[in-house]
Amino acid sequence: MTPARKALRPTTSAALSVTVMAGAAFGLAPSTAAAAPTPTATAATTATTTAASTDTSSGISIRFVDIPGDGGVNLAANVVAPANADASHRLPLVVLPTSWSLPQVEYLAQAKKLAEAGYVVLTYNTRGFWQSGGKIETAGPPDIADASKVIDWALANTPTDPDHIGMAGLSYGAGISLLAAGADPRIKAVVAMSGWTDLVGSIYSGRTQHAQAAGLLAGAGALTGRPSEEFQQILDDFFSSNLAKEKDLIAWGKKRSAATYLDRINANGAAIMLGNSWGDSIFPPNSYADFFEKLTGPKRLELRPGDHATSELTGLLGLPNTTWTHARQWLDRYLKGERNGIDSEQPVQLTSRTADGDDYEGYPSWSAVPSEQRRVPLAATEKVTANHDSGANAGTVLLGGALDQFLKLPPLASIPLLPRSYAAVWQTGAYDREQRVRGTVKLHTTVTSDRSDGTAVAYLYDVGPLGVGKLITHAPFTFHDRTPGAPFGVDLELFSTAYDVPAGHRLALVMDTVDPLYIEHNPDGAHLTFSSPDADPSHLTIPVRD
Repeated sequence: MTPARKALRPTTSAALSVTVMAGAAFGLAPSTAAAAPTPTATAATTATTTAASTDTSSGISIRFVDIPGDGGVNLAANVVAPANADASHRLPLVVLPTSWSLPQVEYLAQAKKLAEAGYVVLTYNTRGFWQSGGKIETAGPPDIADASKVIDWALANTPTDPDHIGMAGLSYGAGISLLAAGADPRIKAVVAMSGWTDLVGSIYSGRTQHAQAAGLLAGAGALTGRPSEEFQQILDDFFSSNLAKEKDLIAWGKKRSAATYLDRINANGAAIMLGNSWGDSIFPPNSYADFFEKLTGPKRLELRPGDHATSELTGLLGLPNTTWTHARQWLDRYLKGERNGIDSEQPVQLTSRTADGDDYEGYPSWSAVPSEQRRVPLAATEKVTANHDSGANAGTVLLGGALDQFLKLPPLASIPLLPRSYAAVWQTGAYDREQRVRGTVKLHTTVTSDRSDGTAVAYLYDVGPLGVGKLITHAPFTFHDRTPGAPFGVDLELFSTAYDVPAGHRLALVMDTVDPLYIEHNPDGAHLTFSSPDADPSHLTIPVRD
């Protein structure tokens, strides 16, 4: 393999700058950069209370404490519980690890709601961020050990019932909660919102670096925390396209992926609720759906419109929020034993991106979501020149899915005006009735390149009578070390979605070679040809629901 690839193109480096600034706009503040002090004692019963208050109107006590984590690293935390809670009556515990770059007050509004319902709630800053000590380990083994240390401390210092312990979290907190469920059998319930189960598949799908997503995480981590040397090296290798370190990157990601520990998670038997958004530009929903199918315990999968964490955002502000309501119902059912009906609903709950409000559709499994797999042939041979953005793109991290969620405005493209020298286009005829796309669209095609390396991005559009295409889904793929001029097959899963194509509209598949979300690997002057050999015809497989 070639030891290193070209540096980022200007469009990509500019996009990274935008995403870092976007992270700051979402409430990220600079870190003090100094590691928080490490406690001198490491016993589970040792902690320092830095502040305490009681909300007399609701009867809730809030304590800010320091908890010794793995290796004695200080974890800044708060305990929210009923003010009258004491050892005479044990209460279920919910542990909430913070999201990437956010402080432990992130969950305060939801923690108060849980405490009012009779829970002890412990939320803590993950190591390396804000007032917690240590360095950012990106959900590595020390982070998972920290979760168990936090549970140990709660059992020793709060009226926690050892048989009724749950974890929940958003984004980074979701990933840590799932991983902890495989390591600590005391955890009986998990709610993982906008998280991941396959870190490699999330930021390196199709062997393509998700540049804006990784850039946002890197920038936010540098602003609010202290990256570890390992994490910084991974980022350097990732952005420099160092293929000599690809195996190391994959191994690093697998160690931090719940899918790697699926057997342990199933053996421990925690009841797991997964929630994500169709347009999540950091952790696309595909890996959640695949992971859900393989879980053997009580489980629930919710997928809805939005981008990363946008569906849960209003709940963090204490406003009514369907996702958080379902999360509390899940915890009530499996930590308090309440018969609230959430376990009798269909375990897969979807909301179409074109639906109004929280109009959920229920299914018995992910595989049952589509009732038909419709095959669309891609017969014409198309050739494109690489390194030019055709105008088809998947938007901007955090913004694209949010616009789709709140304004029903996904990324748009004028399909007739796309330059055919830079974009390959195939279209269906106009449909005489609505097409309810549900699930994962799959592309099979044959690619020929005049260079050994390259990247292409597939986009599926809903095209109206005026030729304006609304993006339904997309996905990138990258190839390396191919023989120039030799055709090879490509099978690509686009990001899972639910979208209703109106009657009178058509579908269009567009292939080009540049998208600001990703690092592309096309040498200057390269050409890609997409063909459909008689012995191996190219086609799209569209999952639809009658």
